[in-house]
Amino acid sequence: MALHQTKDTHARDDGTDVFASALSGQVLPKYRIPDDHSPAEVVYSLLRNELLLDGNAAQNLATFCTTWSDDAVHRLMDECLDKNMIDKDEYPQTAEIEARCVNILADLWNAPPGHVGTGCSTTGSSEAAMLGGLALKWRWRERRRAEGKPVDRPNLVCGPVQICWEKFARYFDVELRQVPLEPGATGLRPHQLAEYVDENTIGVVAILGVTYTCDYEPVAAIAAALDRIQAEHGWDVPVHVDAASGGFVAPFLHPDTVWDFRLPRVASVNTSGHKYGLAPLGVGWIVWRTADLLPAQLVFDVDYLGGDMPTFALNFSRPGGEVIAQYYLFLRLGRGGYRRVQQACADTARYLAAEIEGMGPFTLLYDGQGALPAVSYTLTDPAGAGFSLHDLSDRLRMRGWQVPSYPLPADRQDTVVQRVLIRHGVTRDQTALLVGDLRRAVEHLTATPQPAPATAPRSGFHH
Repeated sequence: MALHQTKDTHARDDGTDVFASALSGQVLPKYRIPDDHSPAEVVYSLLRNELLLDGNAAQNLATFCTTWSDDAVHRLMDECLDKNMIDKDEYPQTAEIEARCVNILADLWNAPPGHVGTGCSTTGSSEAAMLGGLALKWRWRERRRAEGKPVDRPNLVCGPVQICWEKFARYFDVELRQVPLEPGATGLRPHQLAEYVDENTIGVVAILGVTYTCDYEPVAAIAAALDRIQAEHGWDVPVHVDAASGGFVAPFLHPDTVWDFRLPRVASVNTSGHKYGLAPLGVGWIVWRTADLLPAQLVFDVDYLGGDMPTFALNFSRPGGEVIAQYYLFLRLGRGGYRRVQQACADTARYLAAEIEGMGPFTLLYDGQGALPAVSYTLTDPAGAGFSLHDLSDRLRMRGWQVPSYPLPADRQDTVVQRVLIRHGVTRDQTALLVGDLRRAVEHLTATPQPAPATAPRSGFHH
């Protein structure tokens, strides 16, 4: 018979079970670093357990951002943890891949042939938008100084924009002329520009995928209106296209929509790689039509990281993994793959729009056709419905769904809307489950009228 030796059980760590460990029996330190270390697996497990209190990203229908990535993206991100995007001397191949992505986007957005793509990666479309805005301000100021004119009153004209443009205006001392919405409109209308543009206008921002409703502003018509203004007044006002979401949708689903560098007046375009570009969170892009549209004074040369390198960014050190992942997606999907992914999302959005329209109490503002894969709608009779869209958001949240409700911008702030975004990873079956929960929520709220809301404004989602 086999012989067995006993083991020294006293040498074993008593904290083998995470939830019987010393650390799990304490409230985790929140405002002071602990005096000593703890086992890695215990800390990991306790933090992972705490993060369960976050919402389920797969049910977050408020965010434009990527919530699903394939295994190869996860592996690449892990392998790029040590790559600093700013240090092009130490990580020259990462810098080369960034340059490839810029050129791919310049080509995708129909930059003039014969020009090298001019642009860079950023931490997201908000930083990219601010860089585009700075270039607009610098070029306007240079032109005004050359003409001997004052440069103390720059303004930027736009419709209902995302908060980053309000930040840009405040941080960089530019007057933001945000054009109010006309009745029935969901974005800037070209004829409104004549009332807001003047000699101090550094540029007009056109939105390809309005945050509030998800449709496109008519960039070509906006450019044509500025052509007429120039012919009448002599003011040469450029367009910056904020294509945070639409920059990765329109080229594949709406190739005949002219919004990009095919329009000579479009000077620059920003986009989010981590939205419909499908990359992980943390990457945006800014591309200029030609190199001369990026003022040289905005580009800094640094040599203390091991080599002389130019940089134009609001951030300095930042991870390179998201850029690598973006290039991986370009290679893996190609134009055909991106088209299939975005078309699947658009088809699901149209399915959802039809279901919502058939429920009765809703009026569609955007039905998922012609712009982003999304749906936006309002209550047909807000006063007589017996509930508000905020009530509906709260009811859906009980099932884990995050569906935002919020008022439209001025002058349509009395209209409260809901918006559902269909992203890569949001399936038809998942959407059908949402439809079922939405229908049951409406039935419950209709049968149980809600009390009048408090006078204080109710918060929606901030995506």
